[in-house]
Amino acid sequence: MTRRHVALRAYDGAAAGLFSVAVMAAMAAMAGCTADGTADGKDGSGATSRAPAASPAPAASTTAPSAVSLVPQLDESKQPKTAAEARELLARILITEDAFGPGVVRSTPFESSSGRWPVLDEGCVWQTAGLPQDVLATNTRYFQIPAADGHGRVRLNATVTVHRDRLESGWETARAMEEVLRCPDQKLREGEQLKGLLGNAMYQGEQLNNWSEDAFNEIGTYVSEQDGGPHRYFWYQAQFGPVTVAIAGKGAEGFKDETLTQLVVQGNSRMIAQAKQALGKAAG
Repeated sequence: MTRRHVALRAYDGAAAGLFSVAVMAAMAAMAGCTADGTADGKDGSGATSRAPAASPAPAASTTAPSAVSLVPQLDESKQPKTAAEARELLARILITEDAFGPGVVRSTPFESSSGRWPVLDEGCVWQTAGLPQDVLATNTRYFQIPAADGHGRVRLNATVTVHRDRLESGWETARAMEEVLRCPDQKLREGEQLKGLLGNAMYQGEQLNNWSEDAFNEIGTYVSEQDGGPHRYFWYQAQFGPVTVAIAGKGAEGFKDETLTQLVVQGNSRMIAQAKQALGKAAG
């Protein structure tokens, strides 16, 4: 039994599971639209903390019997070997505001520092540190929907991380699950908190996941001195080969939860499709 499955067996994720079903259905629909591979800190400073693991998680290989897999075979010859190659790959996968549709604009600052990495400390407070050895490059872009039409400001963050190999990217998802178990309440920075986090992880073939080698989602609430709250918070992360892609969504008063979910899924679907296009073997 893997370390991740031990964590999952100890966790009652009923509420997260309901969210997961909605996300799975939406991702399946979005993945179908991009199946041809065309480009269709927890707080957004990067992915969740990733200390080197003692042993890697097994690569996912099964697919749902009732669904056609949309995960191509990884072309290992295309995997980045250097930080420079990883940064070039990041630029091909990271999305701009156009991926979300009308109304979404860039925030200031627009991008995170490429040399920093968020770490959840023992007190459940997010800190930053240098990149761990298993990460070649990571970057986050920040977006928002300005307050208008009866709703407050909505925040969206898109993160791509390139590991040295797919085993380390698989462990990134496992650690994300463990962080929720350890810290259902987390402090992003002074005046910003996440509350009541629930998580759900899905290997390829589990819970309708037929587009990603591994996936993880979180649901909870976001409270901010600047934006008020509590508001809905979503995080969705997917993996292909050495790459993980993630979208975080922070809702607002008057903004529908289902609309926020759609934006999170839409951004994630675009990035995972671009990762598969960049690193997958050609069909045939």
